[in-house]
This record gives sequence, structure tokens and C-alpha cells, in this order.
Amino acid sequence: MAAPTVTLKQLAASLAEKHGMSKKDMEAILADFQGECIKNLKKGIRVRMPELGILQVKQMKARMGRNPQTGEPLKIPARKKVAFTVAKSLKESVL
Repeated sequence: MAAPTVTLKQLAASLAEKHGMSKKDMEAILADFQGECIKNLKKGIRVRMPELGILQVKQMKARMGRNPQTGEPLKIPARKKVAFTVAKSLKESVL
């Protein structure tokens, strides 16, 4: 069974209530936060969120792989990926 999911709108509603703001304003703030994170990641800048972790773009090298159906070797090209490193405090509080 899959774990329940909290959406950005639900987070915005919860934070808006907690801070006495309108949901619409809080949604705009969270959307701007999301946009800033994406903008910095595109520039290759790490995004550090205390108590949560670090988002960063990592460069993956080209490598040889294998087609699981046929077993035929194939070349996997170099690419970028977004990686998230969990903060120690978050890991300890969840586990």
C-alpha cells in the first residue's frame, strides 16, 4: 500500500492557516520558492535546506548497460540528474 501524499496546495493551506495568511498568497510564495530552487539548480548551484537536506545537479558519466530482455549491451549516454541528500537531523527524526 502506497503512503499518502501531501500536495503543494495542502502544504500552502496548512502554512497559511498557521501564519494567518491567505491560501492564495501562500501558494504564490511556495511557487516562487519552487521557481528559485529550479533556477539555481539550472545554474549548477546547490540548494541547501536546513533540517531537510541538499538538492544538487550531478553529472552522470556515459557507461555501458545491458538490455534486460535481450541481454544485448548498449551505450548509456552521459546525462545530468537531480540528487537529494537527506540531512542527518531529518534522517534521525524519521527513523
